Amino acid sequence: MHDFEILKDIVIILAFALPIIYLFKRIHIPTLVGFLLAGMVIGPHGLNLIDGSTEIEVMAEVGVIFLLFTIGLEVSLTQLIKMKSIMILAGGSQVIFTVLISYGLFLLLGIDGNLAFLFGMLLSLSSTAIVLKLLSDRDELSAPQGKISIGILIFQDLMIVPMFLVLPMLQPDNDLSYNYILSKLGLAFGLLIVILLLAKFLMPKIMYQLAKLRMRDAFVIGILVIILGTAYLTHSLGLSFALGAFIAGLILAESEYNSQILSDTLPFKDVFNSIFFVSVGLMLNVNFVFEFPILITGFTLLVILLKAIVIILIVLALKYPFRIAIITGFGLAQIGEFSIIIAQASNTFNLLSEYHYNVFLASAIFTMVLTPFLFKLSARLGFASNKLPTLKEIKGDKQLGKMSNHVIIAGFGLNGRNLARVLRETGISYIVVELNPDTVQREKANGERIIYGDVSKAEILKHVKIDKANTLVFSISDPPTAKRAVRIAKQLNPELFVIVRTRYVSEISELKKLGADAVIPEEFETSLELFRKVLIKFHIPMNIIMQQISLLRQESYKLLRDNEMDVTTLTHLNEILAENLTETYYVNDDNPNIEKQLKEINLRAKTGATVITIIRKGKTIFNPSGEEKLQAHDNLVMMGIHKAIDDAAKLLTGPREIDEE
Repeated sequence: MHDFEILKDIVIILAFALPIIYLFKRIHIPTLVGFLLAGMVIGPHGLNLIDGSTEIEVMAEVGVIFLLFTIGLEVSLTQLIKMKSIMILAGGSQVIFTVLISYGLFLLLGIDGNLAFLFGMLLSLSSTAIVLKLLSDRDELSAPQGKISIGILIFQDLMIVPMFLVLPMLQPDNDLSYNYILSKLGLAFGLLIVILLLAKFLMPKIMYQLAKLRMRDAFVIGILVIILGTAYLTHSLGLSFALGAFIAGLILAESEYNSQILSDTLPFKDVFNSIFFVSVGLMLNVNFVFEFPILITGFTLLVILLKAIVIILIVLALKYPFRIAIITGFGLAQIGEFSIIIAQASNTFNLLSEYHYNVFLASAIFTMVLTPFLFKLSARLGFASNKLPTLKEIKGDKQLGKMSNHVIIAGFGLNGRNLARVLRETGISYIVVELNPDTVQREKANGERIIYGDVSKAEILKHVKIDKANTLVFSISDPPTAKRAVRIAKQLNPELFVIVRTRYVSEISELKKLGADAVIPEEFETSLELFRKVLIKFHIPMNIIMQQISLLRQESYKLLRDNEMDVTTLTHLNEILAENLTETYYVNDDNPNIEKQLKEINLRAKTGATVITIIRKGKTIFNPSGEEKLQAHDNLVMMGIHKAIDDAAKLLTGPREIDEE
C-alpha cells in the first residue's frame, strides 16, 4: 500500500489547490503565494498531511522543467535581441551588484567566502512567475516599470546557466586550479552550443513530421518527448534538467508551431508548477521560524531592502524617474523560485548547512508572500515622489515657446506616434511627454516635439502649459498613472478635454469620475471594430453602422459594463432599419454602369431605392431625370428603406466588384 502513497499526496495537493485558486483570485493575490502557504499548512511541520516524499520532489522537478520550457518558449532569441539594451544594462548591473554587495556584506558578518558568494547568487534572482503575474493583472507589462522588470527577469533567467555551472566550484574542499575551472566552463558552454545547433537543425524537422501526422495526441506526446528528452540529455552531460528544457523552449519559440506548443503544454506547466510551489512550502520548517523569528524577520527585511535599493539606483542611473525606479525596485525585491532550485542543487555539493538552508528558505518564502503587498506599497511610495522637485532634464526646454490651445500626448508608443503624425500633418500644435529617456533622445534628434517627464507630476503638467492646453491624451498603458494624472490635470485646468486609453471596460466609471471626458477601452473598441466589419461585409449602409456605434458610445458602454443586453439599443436599430434613410454612393472609375442612363439601370423598379440627387464636380443635380447618364466620380444620394439601399448598392456595384470583395 505504501507504493501508492503518492496518489494520496497528489489528491491532497490538488484538493487544497482548488479553493486556493478561487480564494486568491477573489482577493487579487497570485495563487503561487497560496500554494506556498498551503505547503506550510499541510506539510510535515504543519498538519503533517504530507511528509514531503521523494515522489513529490520528483514532480516538483518536472514542474520546474515545464516552467523553464515555457519561459524559453515565450522569450525566444528574437525577443532577447530586441530587449538587449535594457536586459544587459539593467539586468546585468542588477545581478552583478547584488552578488558583489551581498558577498561583501556576508563576509563582514563572518560568513565563509564560498558560502557568502552562494548567498549573493541566491539573492540576485527574483520570481519571474509572481512578478509577471502581478504586472499582467495590473496591466503594466507595457508600462516603463513593466518593460524594465521583464528585461531584468530575462537576464536573471539566463544567469541560471552559469550559476549551476559555478556550484561545484564552491565546494569547501575545492582545490581546483583556475585552468581546470576555465576548461570546465569552456566544456560546458561547448556542450551547450552543440545542443543548440543540434536542436536548431533537428527540432524543426521533428516538429514538421509531428504536425504532418495531424494527430493531436501524437503531437502532444512528441512535444513531451522533446522537452523531457532535452532536459535528460543536459542532465546526462553534467548540467541541469532545467537548462535543457529552457534550450528546447528557446529553439521552438522560433518555429511556426510555438503557439500550439504553448497551448498544449500550459496545462502540464500549471499542474506541476502548483506542485512545485506546494513542495517548497512543504520544505519550510515552521518550528525553525518560531524558534528564530527575529533572525528570519531581519534576514527577510535585509533581502528586500538590499535588492530594492540596488534596483532603484540602477533604474535612476538609466535616467528613469524616481516613481518608476521605486515601483520596479520593490516589485523585484523578492527571492525567486530558481534561487530555491539552486539552493536545493547546492545541497548535492554540501554548500549549505541545514541551519543556513532553513534561514534562506524561510526568508525566500516570506519575500514571495510579501510581494503583492510590496507592489501596492511601491505604487503609493512612487506617487508620493511627485512632491519631489522637477528633474533637470525638462528644465529650460525652449520648444514650447508661446504654445496654447495645444494637445498634450502622454506616451510615445504606437498610439502616441500615430496621433502625433496626424496632428503634425494637420497643423495642430502638440507636445509629447515620455518617460523613456532613450526614446526622448532619439525622437528629439529627429525633430519631434517631445520632452522627458512623468505626466502624473503637477510640475511636468505645468511645464507643458496644461492651463493653456486644449486636450490631454493618454496613449500609455499604465492605469495608476493615468488615474492620478487625470485628477491633477483637471484641477489645473477644469476646461481641459481629457481622453484616456485603457484596457478594460470596468475602468471607465472610475476614470469618468476623476474627470476624463472620453475613455477608450481597448476590449470594447475591438468589439466595435468586429461589429463594424461584420455589418460592412453584409452591406449594411455606413450611416446605419455609425448610428449604432454612436448609440453604444452615448450610453457610455452600458451594454457591456452591465453584462446584460440592453434591448432599447436593439430597438433603436430596428426602428432605424424600418425607416426611410438616405445613403451616398460613389461611382468609381471602373464602375460597370458608367455612361448608362438611370432609366436603363432601372434602380427604383429593381430595388425600391430612388436617386434623389447627383453631386458631380461640385455641382448638385436635384431630382435627376431618367435620361441622366452616370459619370465617373459621381456621388449619388439615394433614399429608401434599409433593404432597398442595400440592394441598390449591390446593383450599382455589379457582380465583378462584389466577387472581388
